Amino acid sequence: KATLLTAALFPGVCFVIFFSVNMVAWAKQSSSAVPFGTLIVLMFLWFGISLPLIFFGSYLGFRREVMSTPAAVSAIPRQIPPTPWWMSPACSAMVGGLLPFGAVFVEMFFIISSIWQHRFYYMFGFLALVFLILVVTCAEITIVLAYLHLCTEDYRWWWRAFLTSGSVAGYMFFYGGDHHFSRA
Repeated sequence: KATLLTAALFPGVCFVIFFSVNMVAWAKQSSSAVPFGTLIVLMFLWFGISLPLIFFGSYLGFRREVMSTPAAVSAIPRQIPPTPWWMSPACSAMVGGLLPFGAVFVEMFFIISSIWQHRFYYMFGFLALVFLILVVTCAEITIVLAYLHLCTEDYRWWWRAFLTSGSVAGYMFFYGGDHHFSRA
């Protein structure tokens, strides 16, 4: 059942959304509409390549022996010592998102200006470099903050690690709103 959902649910939802948007483009006789033959090729790639590979991978995965953990895990959770205020989830997420946002702040100004002020944006190679800097900076700051949480014997690092890099999206959202209401 999980294999079938993996093979059909996400690609199916994506295909339905894409097909619906493309139907609107066809109805408006837009030149950006994807031809019907290309949609057939996409369905062939999905059903002819992706689906069999997912079922083949699950077949291989179910045939393997169950992995065993090298350490015994206690059912009783360990008590976490009190942490300083700056290690709280909200504070670490805000601080963790500030550094990656600062790395892409200037480039984001030009992108938002090109969107909302009808300017042209030509530096797509530089944009790819800035995106790479954003990804590397997010990874580094997440690793450092997760290490600091583990050093304080706080084993609940999963959501904090996610929110550390995810808070960059909040900074970008609020900066986009600020740019829209103050400059557009």
